[in-house]
Amino acid sequence: MDQTIRKILTFLETIEVPFQLSRLTSDTFLPGLKLQQGVLLIDVEKLSYAGDILHEAGHIAVCEPTERHLLSGDVYKSRSNKNWMKGEEIAAIAWSVAAIQHIGLPTSVVLHPGGYKGSSENLIMVFEKNELYGQPLLAAWEMIDSIEDFPALKTWIREVSWADPATV
Repeated sequence: MDQTIRKILTFLETIEVPFQLSRLTSDTFLPGLKLQQGVLLIDVEKLSYAGDILHEAGHIAVCEPTERHLLSGDVYKSRSNKNWMKGEEIAAIAWSVAAIQHIGLPTSVVLHPGGYKGSSENLIMVFEKNELYGQPLLAAWEMIDSIEDFPALKTWIREVSWADPATV
């Protein structure tokens, strides 16, 4: 197994993001990765980019806690289209950047040229210049104390819920 993948998986074990090494036989949204009921299934033989593991783990980490168990397949098709979940994509990107920096690997491992619809270079610039991209949500969800603290997260798994218990 690649050293970068080992470092990422060790990090996920440490912060308790649920994952399982698996053999995936069906097509997936990202090669070698599949979300299944809040668990990230990883087929390292089919994986195109190691950083994609962190991006998908970021979806688990920043997901509305009451909905986390529903994450399966494509996150946008697996969940109801509730207003409070729309920002989770940018929060997952910010989370994955914080994670890769915490691990000590280059940001380009996560924001690789094969992803983000051709905007990975722009995203790298955004984070290098400390511009806002997902950090306000991480702060609102109490994963960082303030946006100035980014990329140092105080908690890696979102616990703050915005869902109305009556509607969940």
